[in-house]
Amino acid sequence: MDTITRRRFLSHALPAAAAAGIPLVFTRRAPASWSVGSPVHPNVPDLRVVGLTDPAMTGKAQPRIDWAAQEKLVNAEAVAGNIDRLACALTGERRASEAWKAVFVKPPKKAWTETVVAIKTNNIAQQHTHSAVLARLCRVFTDGLGVKPENVHIYDACHGGNMARKTPFAGLPEGCRVEGKWGGSTVPVGVPAPWKGKATKCVAPLAKGSVDILVNVALCKGHNLRGVGGFTLTMKNHLGTFSPGPAHRDGLDYLLGLHRTPAVLGEIGAAGGKVLYPRQQLCLIDALWSSKSGPGGHPTAQTNFLAMGVFGPAVDYVIATRFRAAKMGWPINAEVAERILPAFGHDRRDLPEGGKIISP
Repeated sequence: MDTITRRRFLSHALPAAAAAGIPLVFTRRAPASWSVGSPVHPNVPDLRVVGLTDPAMTGKAQPRIDWAAQEKLVNAEAVAGNIDRLACALTGERRASEAWKAVFVKPPKKAWTETVVAIKTNNIAQQHTHSAVLARLCRVFTDGLGVKPENVHIYDACHGGNMARKTPFAGLPEGCRVEGKWGGSTVPVGVPAPWKGKATKCVAPLAKGSVDILVNVALCKGHNLRGVGGFTLTMKNHLGTFSPGPAHRDGLDYLLGLHRTPAVLGEIGAAGGKVLYPRQQLCLIDALWSSKSGPGGHPTAQTNFLAMGVFGPAVDYVIATRFRAAKMGWPINAEVAERILPAFGHDRRDLPEGGKIISP
């Protein structure tokens, strides 16, 4: 018996239906759902979070200053070296070059020269990502892995409209694209539970899957205690990737749903719900300066701190509880924080080394 393909069926069905005046309706298959708790990154444990404090990364203590003044105090060489040290601590590799090869996974059937990278920076209000942090990450891709500079896109789809003027990043490889809003959040995407909405809007290159590797570079600031737990870190940073509006109403539920979408996780297999290739491959906290409150206003502390992991929810839980609350004494909503890991199939007891920030 001959196999009837979809193409053969359509070649016969469409003319017949048209002649008979019968409409043919085809529904688009829903995207596969992620199997909650299954690994996201193939080389690095999802729950591992590393961090360090080094006063040599900035100069004289001046906590309440704007971004331009901060930039003059940043020791770019010390920042780059510490970012490499954290990559080694994250992966267990001794050499930074090998560590970055473990963190950043080349997309299947693509060369590094064809790989497209998006870096989500934070451009809201008075506090912004520092040039030294962005420059080191960009050079890991261009100088270390062979990504073309024009394939590296730096964006904030919500607050990035004046990014090139307000934060003229120094030290980036020539050709890297500071995209600003990158068109804004315009393409509808479905968002799973616990958010009860059906869809939101996302920046087009991520919604359509044309970005291979996503890097989340967040700040360390305070926020609404009731809705999002009193902190804004990597998860909330993606309110500059997705439409921020629903977060004002639904708070943490919306953030939890966003981080279970393919736009962040990557392509999900229909059989088993496993991530086939991770999209968001690194989350880095730029806390050279930090703030107790926020998201607006100047920083309140010059913390000289950097942290990273590969899974945003783990990074946020550990940094909120161990850095903001335990070290800095800043208030967080523990009830909100304790919802984060279970929403992704984990428990705080699953965290390595008792959930502490792992030092290099």
